[in-house]
Order: sequence, then C-alpha cells, then structure tokens
Amino acid sequence: MIDIKFLEIRPEDLEMIRHWRNSPDVNKYMFTDTKISKSQQIKWFERISNENNSRYWIVEVEKKKIGVVYLFNIDLKNSKCIWGFYLGDTSIRGKGIGSKIKFKLLTYVFEELKLNKLYGEILPFNKKSIKMHEKFGFTKEGYLRNHISKNGSFIDVIFVGLLQKEWYDQKESLYSKIFDF
Repeated sequence: MIDIKFLEIRPEDLEMIRHWRNSPDVNKYMFTDTKISKSQQIKWFERISNENNSRYWIVEVEKKKIGVVYLFNIDLKNSKCIWGFYLGDTSIRGKGIGSKIKFKLLTYVFEELKLNKLYGEILPFNKKSIKMHEKFGFTKEGYLRNHISKNGSFIDVIFVGLLQKEWYDQKESLYSKIFDF
C-alpha cells in the first residue's frame, strides 16, 4: 500500500508551497489570481497557525512532499467544514494519488472529527475535480453565478457536499476501487 501522510506545515515548507501556489498548473484552479509574495506567504502561515477552525497539511507520498490538503471553516456546532487540496508536484497527476488523498481525508473528517458534512467549492472549468467529487458521491448543492473575480472576469462556483451517512454507505466500495488493484 502507498504510504500517504499528512504532515504539519512548518516554516521551512513555505517557499515550496508558495512555488506550488504560484505555478500556472495550480493557480488556474484557485480562487486567487495574483502571485503570492514571500511576505504574503508568511502572513498566511501566521494566520493559519493561529486559527482554531482550520487544519492545513503537507501531503507526503512515499517520503516525497507533493501537495497540500486543508480543512477550514470547521463548524463543530453544525458539524461541517469545507475542504480543498492541490498537487504541487504535477508529475504524479493522473496516477490515482488524488483519490487516495481524498479517501484519507474523508476518513479523518467523518471518523475522527465525526462531522456530518464535508463540502467543497469548484470552478466550473475544473472538470477533473468535478469528476473526482462525483466519484466519491458528492452532490452538487449549488451553483453561484459570478461568485468570484479572477483574472479580470467574474467566475461561477459550484458547491458540492457529502454527508457522513453517504460516506459510510460507500466507503468499502470506494476503498476496493482505490486501493485494490
């Protein structure tokens, strides 16, 4: 089995993360459209380090750091949070690693945090992300028109969600599709 770890982000990871986020292959799918400076990256790290309602990790696969996965707006009262991830190392895309990362995160959200709902926001042109969310049983819950401004244009955003019960109903089937070859 592939060894996937979620590691705490450390100051020495910041430049690598900034490089990933500023790369066109990652940035085109993010809500932000400007290059992130070193000082902005440091401020981001300081902010997330002090937040009680978010978790950010470096994804390590087979001892190689490849991306970032995160939860934010963790709302324990309403038992929900939002998630996202990106692979900074684009050489491993298309090899099923994203599905394994997602499975690990869903296990954490629904079985450790015991939340009722995980949701995400996707730009409509990110077809691979939409397809992956569908594979995991996420439901399209909303379509927000002209929701963000990116590169001088307003862009729509798709909201998707997965409930804890839906996770448990499909977990075994997903596991065999993702991890059994």
